[in-house]
Amino acid sequence: MTEQPGAGATTYESSGVSIGAGDRAVELMQVWVDKARRPEVVGGIGGFAGLFDASAIKSYRHPLLAASADGVGTKVAIAQALDKHDTIGIDLVGMLVDDLVVCGAEPLFLTDYIATGRVVPERIAAIVQGVAEGCVQAGCALIGGETAEHPGLLGPEEYDLAGSTTGVVEAADVLGPGRVRSGDVLIAMASSGLHSNGYSLVRHVLLGESGWALDETVPELSRTLGEELLEPTRIYAKACLDLARGTNTHAMAHVTGGGLGANLERVLPAQLTATVDRGTWTPPPIFALVREVGALEQAAVEQTLNCGVGMVAVTAADDVDRAVALLEGHGVHAWVCGDVAEATDATESPVGGTVRLIGQHPGW
Repeated sequence: MTEQPGAGATTYESSGVSIGAGDRAVELMQVWVDKARRPEVVGGIGGFAGLFDASAIKSYRHPLLAASADGVGTKVAIAQALDKHDTIGIDLVGMLVDDLVVCGAEPLFLTDYIATGRVVPERIAAIVQGVAEGCVQAGCALIGGETAEHPGLLGPEEYDLAGSTTGVVEAADVLGPGRVRSGDVLIAMASSGLHSNGYSLVRHVLLGESGWALDETVPELSRTLGEELLEPTRIYAKACLDLARGTNTHAMAHVTGGGLGANLERVLPAQLTATVDRGTWTPPPIFALVREVGALEQAAVEQTLNCGVGMVAVTAADDVDRAVALLEGHGVHAWVCGDVAEATDATESPVGGTVRLIGQHPGW
């Protein structure tokens, strides 16, 4: 039995860290973690490490493990300001698992890390609820995590959220630049909105310079600004895994920080150029709103925000119709937005091939 400190003694709790609140948070989140299980999960939360039965990958001839770590950035400030915390975890899962699936890897399990100035059990449980919901959407397990109380470093109502995920892919099936060929076609997949990138710019423009309030209804958005900014990131994992397994898709690019062009470059070989036609889609209203209110140049918007495209597939031309139909069957709106050809100039990218954006979005 652990000896308890005497009355008036300096304790961890008197310095701002509540062990009891942490225990209560674990108790409340249990129901959500249970919803995000896979058969390979061994045990439950509460141990020092999550356990996953690796014999599940014995059916692979040459399995490669894929790993990703990320956070949700300053979007957490919107959740905190609105005191709505049950969707920000979905954003975390989207940022993690969709970085895995671009190489064809199936996400297996995920762990999260929540740092906060003060543990409020109900708030922590709501965050984990979102993480668990995201895991269900992605088909992976939530096998553990950490909630750390940091008084003095973070304010009592502040928190940050990050995590990591692990997946597996057959070595012979890895997608990427080595498979891409001249003549391939680019298939765009619609984003659900801003996702979880560029919020420092968006908050500066819409909440700083404009002075708008989060509870203000914006006619262009047909809802409040806060509702728009807190729209969860779309999780493409299951749709993209089916695309990788069921079509002649050579590569995929997750459109996050840096925008469409910079992320698409990363999955192209140096000798090829991808041409993206902006005229093939109209970005959701939030993107035009940020551009217009902030008086931003189009290049600044495209280098920061996804502009309505959250994922791009590079697919063989003779399989495009089947690929688009597969994605639409998953509820992901998809369309042909460009193609890949041999590079015709000396322009080089430090990360791979080059990308040209041509034309203009309708209405922009």
